[in-house]
Amino acid sequence: MAHPNDRPTSFGVYKPVDHLVIAFPQADQAQAAADALRALALEDSDIHRFSDTQMVAQVAEDLKNASPLAAIGQEINLLRAHGELAERGYHFVVVKARDDAQARRITETVRPHGAERAQYYGHFIIEEMMDPEAHRPQVAESPDRGLDMHPKPPLP
Repeated sequence: MAHPNDRPTSFGVYKPVDHLVIAFPQADQAQAAADALRALALEDSDIHRFSDTQMVAQVAEDLKNASPLAAIGQEINLLRAHGELAERGYHFVVVKARDDAQARRITETVRPHGAERAQYYGHFIIEEMMDPEAHRPQVAESPDRGLDMHPKPPLP
């Protein structure tokens, strides 16, 4: 996991601009996706894995350090959603993307490995890449966009 001082933040909350945050239900899926990403000629330093326990700890730390201004955008809502997924055992891969086209290639590379969510953090918007409608630009950071929706419980 990245050192806290090396992590990009917005109002005290982790905001990995130009990165995708990708969620997987199982650790082996996250590992397989990270391995598959190496075929895209990405640098090893551009691919970071977070276990469920690492993400739970990181979310708790970010929430503790968050400025009240962080609640204005989607960062806090997404942070909480990531924490809820991590508490359910989800693992994460965070990947640097040079541009939208590379973000789409990364998404298509991880999709077959069980990725359930892939959020691409821009400077002003956060786009859900796994949603088929994600190819249209997000017009505002609003709860109506569904980025911060709570994960659905697994089917019995």
